[in-house]
Amino acid sequence: MEYDVVARATSERGEVVLCRRGVVHELRVNGVFVMDSAETGSEVELAKAALSVVDEPRSVLVGGLGLGFTMHEVLADSRVERVVVVELEESIVDWMRDGTIPHGPGFLADERLEVTHGDIRQAVAETAAETYDLVLLDVDNGPGYLVHEANSKVYEQPFLEQVASVTTPGGVLVVWSAAESVALREAMAAAFGNCEVRKHPVRLHDRDETYWLYLARRPVLG
Repeated sequence: MEYDVVARATSERGEVVLCRRGVVHELRVNGVFVMDSAETGSEVELAKAALSVVDEPRSVLVGGLGLGFTMHEVLADSRVERVVVVELEESIVDWMRDGTIPHGPGFLADERLEVTHGDIRQAVAETAAETYDLVLLDVDNGPGYLVHEANSKVYEQPFLEQVASVTTPGGVLVVWSAAESVALREAMAAAFGNCEVRKHPVRLHDRDETYWLYLARRPVLG
């Protein structure tokens, strides 16, 4: 069964397309697969991994909305009091809000949630220090599979140091990647003083794959 185009938008970064095959929706940016609603294990695991290592994840920042499954899993945790999601493509936010993505309005109805259109790097730069107990970055398929070339800076030490500054002591940054990245591990370790790497096996359609989660915790001083 072929995918039908449900919606299409163009931004300064190129074309964003929402497709559908049966009940499955898929996002593509400039022809590059971003995610679909058939296999959401990596998005859910990203949230669960972060939530499992923080005792009080009251305030959470999510970089990348996608189809909303990471955000939705975070909101399923009753300890969470506030979630801020920053999405670069305004069209994706609009499609979630107006029901073009069918589950969107339901996912966005939680009063603890704030979804904004913008660049995660700018959003972090404008954030007050020690604001978030969790920061989850899911803006690409990892540093080796960039949706936009400019996103490479998201995985580099200067930005990760900014993320550390807006993370509360004991708080955690989690980054999802479709492939292992020594450079990302080293950059996170340099910014936070530590980095844990976790393998996450998934079954994609008819093949086995391994995804990677990179976790760094801001030390508690004193």
